[in-house]
Amino acid sequence: MTILAVTGLKRERRILAGPGVEVVTGGGDHARLEMTLDRLAAGMQGIISIGIAGGLARGLRPGQWVLANAVRHGDDMLPTDPEWTERLTSLLPQATRGVVLGVDAIVATAAQKAALLGVTGAIAVDMESHVAARVAARHGLPFAAARVISDAAHRTLPPAARVGMRRDGSVDLRAVLRSLLVEPWQLPALIRTGLEAERGFRSLLRGYRSLGAGLGSPNVS
Repeated sequence: MTILAVTGLKRERRILAGPGVEVVTGGGDHARLEMTLDRLAAGMQGIISIGIAGGLARGLRPGQWVLANAVRHGDDMLPTDPEWTERLTSLLPQATRGVVLGVDAIVATAAQKAALLGVTGAIAVDMESHVAARVAARHGLPFAAARVISDAAHRTLPPAARVGMRRDGSVDLRAVLRSLLVEPWQLPALIRTGLEAERGFRSLLRGYRSLGAGLGSPNVS
């Protein structure tokens, strides 16, 4: 029995790969991601969106887990599987539950995050959960979303961090360096962003170990 795990970056994929889990990276290419998930969904026991996310609610800090009661995309509210979410809660007892927002472009600034919090009520935001939720609903599969905060609500990502992801989920180091050459003043903020992201990745690894086989799915023993 296999769970389909959906994330954004190749580094997340390396953390999450294991027996009984098929990991797909989005890399910001939503059309490709959706086609890939549709192709792989047959025979899966469930779909989970898992990886790092941006914080929208104040008080959420890098490394903190967020579990979705539902995923919002535009006016659509896509529910998560209650049994799977409850089991995730028992395995990640420090996690915060709420609505997670799915978007098609990076939410980079503190002002944008505050505006989205006010409009949607979502506590965190990522670029894959809404795609995964749509595919799960289309195929009648259980769906869950478990994310780790990487950048808090009050943080604005520096320009170099916004251009650093390739469409395959790998890091575009040349794009980062070009951005730094043009705007070298952003280096301290980029270093801080990297350190906080590292906290997120370490927490993702710890959480993965706590979830065990099937990433907490009640359909996988």
